[in-house]
Amino acid sequence: MIRLRRFIPFARRGFRRFFLDGAIEPIPLIHSVKGYNGIKAARDLKAALDVSLVGLPQGMAFAAMAGLDPIYGIMAATVGTFVAPFFTKCSLTVSGPSNATSFMLASFFLAHPDIPIEQKAVFVPLIVFFAGCFCVAGGLFKITELLQYVSRSVLVGYITGAATLIIASQAYDVLGIQRNGGSTFFSMCSGLVSGVGEASWQALLLGCLSLVLFLFLKKYFRALPTFAVVMAVMSGLNYALSMEWAGGLFSDVAMLRQFTMQDLVFRAPDLFGSDIFSQIFLLFPIVFGVAFLSTLEQTVMSKTISARTGESLNLNQDTYAVGLANIASSFTTSLPCSASLTRSMLNYTAGAATRFSGVFCGLICLGITFLLAAYPIISYIPRSVLAALVLANAISLYDRRSLRICFRSTPGDTAVFCVTCVSALLLPLHTAIFIGVGTSIMIFLHKAAKPELVEYTVDDAGELREAMRREERVPQISIVHVEGDLFFGAAELFRSQVQRIAEDPSLAAIILRLKNARNLDATSVWALEDLIRSTREHGRHLIISGMSKEVYRILRRSGVLRTLQEGCRADERNFFLYTPQNANISTRKALLRAQQLLGTSKADISIFFNPAKKQTLS
Repeated sequence: MIRLRRFIPFARRGFRRFFLDGAIEPIPLIHSVKGYNGIKAARDLKAALDVSLVGLPQGMAFAAMAGLDPIYGIMAATVGTFVAPFFTKCSLTVSGPSNATSFMLASFFLAHPDIPIEQKAVFVPLIVFFAGCFCVAGGLFKITELLQYVSRSVLVGYITGAATLIIASQAYDVLGIQRNGGSTFFSMCSGLVSGVGEASWQALLLGCLSLVLFLFLKKYFRALPTFAVVMAVMSGLNYALSMEWAGGLFSDVAMLRQFTMQDLVFRAPDLFGSDIFSQIFLLFPIVFGVAFLSTLEQTVMSKTISARTGESLNLNQDTYAVGLANIASSFTTSLPCSASLTRSMLNYTAGAATRFSGVFCGLICLGITFLLAAYPIISYIPRSVLAALVLANAISLYDRRSLRICFRSTPGDTAVFCVTCVSALLLPLHTAIFIGVGTSIMIFLHKAAKPELVEYTVDDAGELREAMRREERVPQISIVHVEGDLFFGAAELFRSQVQRIAEDPSLAAIILRLKNARNLDATSVWALEDLIRSTREHGRHLIISGMSKEVYRILRRSGVLRTLQEGCRADERNFFLYTPQNANISTRKALLRAQQLLGTSKADISIFFNPAKKQTLS
């Protein structure tokens, strides 16, 4: 009971320190209100208008990627864009629908072709809601910081594979044929080949002209909202060619489904349905995948924009913001939201001054959405035109510079890219992304968990050099410098290497110098305790020097320090703490202790350390 009473205040202080370090602000927007004026408002409105003209057509294209109606992308570009600026740390990022999350949603529905369209209307809000909850939890509990262990090659491989998958998927609409392929790239290609005889030349012509116009505008008129211009021009052309004077040649071209004011009503996700638990079981992988990608995209864009603006970073705050944006969007007919590369950079280059540009952008999109709901404008856009824009967007994702970096950096990066990309072509994307992440982490652990110790000795001239032959000298004391991370991946290799050193029958004492040892965990603590007992069983002594306060606390709480001190009198110690004023004093004390245990004032000494790291040995 006494221990419990002591533990509760300690745990309370620990949790408080954890949450106050990089704490989440409830509404950072209030800091932008002070000093806001007409000049800033004008800059924000101009940027908001530019982003809106890009964001809404992009949202429709992303909805087409996911195999959903345009309203899903439009509402994500409206609600997500409006809500996120209230809570982000990086003020100029623009949230909304994105390539990566739309790809993943599309892959999920392709992997489950038996899900009817009306059931998708139930599943999508649930996916967006729970993904938002995961993001909020990730921000509050600082899980975002773990993303630094995910290689950028994973994201490049995922985007490349997903872009290839989407090209195959959208080719059906460009050709004007029914979808009869499977969920993987190769099954889609097989379906395209078998159905090409039923292709509509009208849909194909519109798609090809849309693609040509898109590339032309991108090259010569970059300032124009390309998506919106192509949709307007090609929809007008299709309308004209569908009239009687043209013989109604294009009257049978498939169009997008119009939405109405009823589709804009806020509806809560079906969290209390009778099948909610079975639905959560089915949706959990895609929810987790969407949350992971949303967080990853938000993190990448926050770093990119903050590097331009000079703002300080709080990635947990930005993850919290994108989580709330998703939760709010789930109450509408919306795709998942995350930070958009295209819209965020456009917001910055258009001269946005504050986070109010995102708020204004959401309001402008809302006004345009009401206009689209009141008038049947959407129903005049051919599906093949939108599919061609999706194809153009997917092709632009093949970034030659990123591919060159992945293939020319290290073999590990090449392996991660290839595994992720091939997995995306063969498996659902929410599975492929985690296969890539797992491969990346395995390669990281493989690199990090390779401690190497080489024996050094002092020659007759007093110079430190590598001992070439074991028979050159017979050491009685070995000083082992432990460098780097002693986490679970490195613990076993560390133990085996030190035990190999201890096999020398002439060795009487081992001094472990832990000054630069970091990140001890339970596995490394067990390994150290086994090492202490093993050396004792062979009649040798083990002493620790240069111990940091963090290492001392871990060993004391785990009881390993008590094991190390077994057999010592009250005035004797087998461990010595690191002293910043004199870096080598603890090793000197450890040497004196070893000599005391050996009963001599002189002893031959060998030194082991990692030659890949620069050392200062005295």
